[in-house]
Amino acid sequence: MPSLRRTLAVAAALAIGTSPLVAASATAGTSGSTVHGSGGHCARIDRITVPGAEKQVSACLDDLTTAGTTATGHTVPGDWAGLHPAGAKNPSGVPGVQLDGYFPDTSTFNTNNGWNHDAQFVIRLPDNWNGGLVVAGSPGTRRQYANDFTISDWALAKGYAFASTDKGNSGAAFYRDGTRPGDALVEWNDRVTQLTVAAKALVAQRYGRTPKKTYAAGISNGGYLVRWQLENRPWLYDGGIDSEGTLWRADGPNLLTYLPDALAAYPRYAATGDPAAHAELLKAGFAPGSEFLWDYHHKVYWDLTQRIYREELDPTFDGATEAGTPFCAPGTPACDADYDYASRPKEVRRAVERIALTGKIRKPLITLHGTFDTLLPIGTDSDLYAKMIKQRGGAKQHRYYRIEAGNHVDGLYDIYPDRLRPILPCMRSAFTALETWTAGGRTPPPSATLPRPTSGDLANTCSLTG
Repeated sequence: MPSLRRTLAVAAALAIGTSPLVAASATAGTSGSTVHGSGGHCARIDRITVPGAEKQVSACLDDLTTAGTTATGHTVPGDWAGLHPAGAKNPSGVPGVQLDGYFPDTSTFNTNNGWNHDAQFVIRLPDNWNGGLVVAGSPGTRRQYANDFTISDWALAKGYAFASTDKGNSGAAFYRDGTRPGDALVEWNDRVTQLTVAAKALVAQRYGRTPKKTYAAGISNGGYLVRWQLENRPWLYDGGIDSEGTLWRADGPNLLTYLPDALAAYPRYAATGDPAAHAELLKAGFAPGSEFLWDYHHKVYWDLTQRIYREELDPTFDGATEAGTPFCAPGTPACDADYDYASRPKEVRRAVERIALTGKIRKPLITLHGTFDTLLPIGTDSDLYAKMIKQRGGAKQHRYYRIEAGNHVDGLYDIYPDRLRPILPCMRSAFTALETWTAGGRTPPPSATLPRPTSGDLANTCSLTG
């Protein structure tokens, strides 16, 4: 990818409105917020280009939302499957331009669009633009369309341009990218910066001016990316929405400090209900009352997550073996259930330091996290991150809403509608609050734990006042 120094130089120019690229391309769009012209609603799309892209394909679409792009093949439903409750209602009928492409990269994990090329992006430019831009990185190890239902549809209907990246590598073997421990995860942050800079310039080409407001938004690893950007690249954004972001700290807690405990204790708990094993799982951070979720997360998330992130940050633990041995029993040589982060060489902490968060946010941030999160326990994650922000003097720029009975994956609400609560509606309420906040209007409600409603449409409604 282009050097970070060059990327940040362009970003700085954009921030003060002096980018030569913007100045040269401003005439490509119109001066207003609605795109018109003799060629119809997608006039002159051949004249807009994504700065730095190695490949781009433009499409004039009658509907940029998933209701339309699913039918036309301009999204990949598998990227966003399971991230929202089935009853979630999304807007549709947003005409505009979609640009798909990729930036220069050497890895080839992403098979979307038949390109077999990483650093893929999608950018959507609605005809009726409200002057804003929303940028997102994909959650988990998913690809660039993963935010289409949860973020893109809703943002587009409000008039925002939208951009999303695959983070430069994806899939369960992402750790194969790069040469140094941590390289793959470092690239995630660089790719979000790169896309934000490029999308701002592209917006200027299309509409004749740079965005008035730019927001970062994301879920899980995407939430981590929001946190990191507001700590390290705040001049690019006006604020951010962080839903259950991953917390990385060199001294812990982090994924590698509690998942091994879960892997060691859960089989004993599942087999006999062993009270000692149950206590170990609670000590690891998993909430009392979330036991009904533990078996699913053990089978689907805990083991795989531990092994692939440990391989990325501490590849020497298992020698020549790649990403450990699935579901190995404690005592097995080089078993991740026995992994002890605290005793590992200092090089492991140095790798984590490369991606670590500090809590020093420099733009408004709203964080949401479910109390029943059974992948990133709230007590070892967002509860701690909120304290870190306060310790760094950023409490006035932060709101934190703990969602009672919220889980890490909203799709599980369909299985347990009487026990869980989707976070997506709260994320959307938080975004509206962020808009008002950053426009100099009413501040969001105070940070709070939002009780699970006993009735109502939980898949589509959420009040930040509880």
